[in-house]
Amino acid sequence: MDRTILHCDCNSFYASVETLLDPTLADGPSAVCGDPESRHGIILAKNEKAKAFGIQTAETIWQAKRKCPGLRLVAPHRSEYVKYSRKCNELYLQYTDLVDPFGIDESFLDVTGSMHLFGTGEQIADELRRRMREEVGLTISVGVSFNRAFAKLGSDYKKPDVRSVFSRGNYRDKVWPLPVNTLLYVGKRAADRLARVGVHTIGDLAACDPSFVHHIFGKMGDTLLRYARGEDDEPVRSFYAEREVKSVGNSMTFAHNLLGEDECRLGLTALCDNVGRRLRKRGLVCQTVQLGIRDPEFRNRSRQTTLERPTNSTRALIETSMALLRTHWQMDKPVRLLSVTAANLLPENQSCEQLSLFESADAVKRRDRQHKLDQTVDALRQRFGDQSVVFAHSVKKKDENKENTQNKPG
Repeated sequence: MDRTILHCDCNSFYASVETLLDPTLADGPSAVCGDPESRHGIILAKNEKAKAFGIQTAETIWQAKRKCPGLRLVAPHRSEYVKYSRKCNELYLQYTDLVDPFGIDESFLDVTGSMHLFGTGEQIADELRRRMREEVGLTISVGVSFNRAFAKLGSDYKKPDVRSVFSRGNYRDKVWPLPVNTLLYVGKRAADRLARVGVHTIGDLAACDPSFVHHIFGKMGDTLLRYARGEDDEPVRSFYAEREVKSVGNSMTFAHNLLGEDECRLGLTALCDNVGRRLRKRGLVCQTVQLGIRDPEFRNRSRQTTLERPTNSTRALIETSMALLRTHWQMDKPVRLLSVTAANLLPENQSCEQLSLFESADAVKRRDRQHKLDQTVDALRQRFGDQSVVFAHSVKKKDENKENTQNKPG
């Protein structure tokens, strides 16, 4: 028997939550954006009236204001988004425990075992849409299908507040004519590569020879072909199942462009401190460190390195990130954003190290001391707060900034 999978997607989630907080935002075009003074000057979400002006997510504020001079802008309230995301999933869990969040504003549901209680997949979808409007105050679009990939397509098919069904009987007529970039995990680059070989629709992809698609995309191509052909058999995990952590990362857009090694080290220290602490809290070590860099013109660069020894040491993460930065960036060029990601994770108590015949006993002792120091700092912060222990050079930098401010004329 086929499964019945729903994909529930909140419509204009951030903007809709902001409208619940301030109902006057519904009177005209509005958008959620970062604080321009803190250099987060892009559109994060917009309401339906703003969409009518052609405003796009991720475009700059000045571009959006040029399209719509009367656009109302509001700062994001992330804690509220988390709260409403939780409310949505609590509603879904009243119908099945197989609720798999796919981001803060969308979730997959497997209601196959619930239909004898609540009706067909279409009936459950419509009831969820009604209850979401009446009880939570949000609207959702719901895709109903026999697999996850087509259910996701269904929720995107028509918006807002619509239920769309892709069944065994209609998916060739409804799904296959859709542009290939509407398929799950087909981004712009993948769509461009497919277009160059004459693949423009999902049906075109479904008709391809498997070896041809594998040659272009490797294992990911095998997955995309299964999705296009309606052969996706990925299960919907229980909401209560433990999620495998594949990476731990952090990024920061800085209040001013970083310039020079000292300022970049300060920024990387804050990021690596956060990443290292989260690794240790989960009992994990990483084998790969990835560094992301964005300049003031929004050009991105990403580099990574594989470590000789898996680590969760904050100091090791800082030094590795700085080495990547020195190698792949000119220090006299400004930096707008930095990100550090720990990848290829292993349980700390199961990681095996390649012992070096050339490593001195002192080096081993230093590493052990650093590990104990990290654990001590974590314990102090757990007890007395995050600011109870900070890096000395960050305090020095703050004191220098304060002194410079006090010494300014006038």
